[in-house]
Amino acid sequence: MLNSQQVARYQRALPFWVSLLLVPISLFSATHGGWTLILIPILTWFLFSILDAFLGLELDNADPQIGEEHLSWYKAITLIWTPVQFLLLYWMIWYANGPGDAHLSPFETIFLFFGVGVITGSIGINYSHELMHQKDKTERWMGDILLAMVLYSHFRSEHLLVHHRYVGTPRDPVTARYNEGFHRFFPRVLKSCWLSAFRAEKDMLARKGLPWTHLRNPFFRYWALQAGMMALALLLGGWTGLALFIWQALVAIWQLELVNYIEHYGLTRKHLGDGKYEHVKPQHSWNSAHKASNWLLINLQRHSDHHYKPDRRFPLLQTYSDGDAPQLPFGYPVMTIAAMIPPLWRKVMNPRVRRWRQMYYPEITNWKAYNKAQNPQPR
Repeated sequence: MLNSQQVARYQRALPFWVSLLLVPISLFSATHGGWTLILIPILTWFLFSILDAFLGLELDNADPQIGEEHLSWYKAITLIWTPVQFLLLYWMIWYANGPGDAHLSPFETIFLFFGVGVITGSIGINYSHELMHQKDKTERWMGDILLAMVLYSHFRSEHLLVHHRYVGTPRDPVTARYNEGFHRFFPRVLKSCWLSAFRAEKDMLARKGLPWTHLRNPFFRYWALQAGMMALALLLGGWTGLALFIWQALVAIWQLELVNYIEHYGLTRKHLGDGKYEHVKPQHSWNSAHKASNWLLINLQRHSDHHYKPDRRFPLLQTYSDGDAPQLPFGYPVMTIAAMIPPLWRKVMNPRVRRWRQMYYPEITNWKAYNKAQNPQPR
């Protein structure tokens, strides 16, 4: 029997388990087809935006000193999700090329796996992000498995070795530049993130006197896991199954990079000279305290604190006021839709970037010249 304190902790953690509802809904869509195929995009993008509007902001912060023993209900959802997503993805591949082939048209199948990609991107990659930051090897392995399911394993190396170190500087590919539209940002990061991740691992091995071909290079693990995932898709669904696997992976990567785009758009850390920058602070990430979308995304929108304290588990992430961190006007579901429409995005966000610059760096009066003058050494 649970005691009263355990029940209270469970009740506080329960809203973050909302992502599991996407599994039966996606199964319902697969077996019924037709209009039901829009349910996953509608729920993740629009329903949670509506809930945000009604439920408002969550401004309360948990005590960051709470011990690990009190976070088991929160940790469980990230641990459970890896096998759940694995079974869902490969059941979908088997079903679409077997029983589902009788009643799903090719267009319906493609749209079904678009919805699967929304799940593996907005939930799966997000959970892998939480897992890769943990010290426990089992959690990090589960994060690797999630990333292999979307063919984006290098995200772990890029995120931990490049993004957190260089966020808000020209050396971070993922920090979206001021006035850079998403449709320019996306192809840029697809190439530069892989290269920067590989280079970071290669440099780390070189400092230990090892070549990049050494088996300690995690890219060999990444490639093996990804090859295994594709081989299983081929086994279960043939070439069509493999194509559908790759399609959902592309959708998932698009979802991830949309989020990366909005998290630091236009924000920079001050250059101190000699290639050095000020320490990362809450002001260097866009924050969002919208309640419902933070349930779905396990507090990813409390991104200012994540960069300030990367080792904090998601239930302990703190939110900040306007005076301490820049605030997004809406949660990620709305903001990612806006990012797909560059004129709308600039209309909403560019004035906020300019106000941020005036607030934190009033001494810099010519930002175009300032950014050009940094001229970092090419990497």
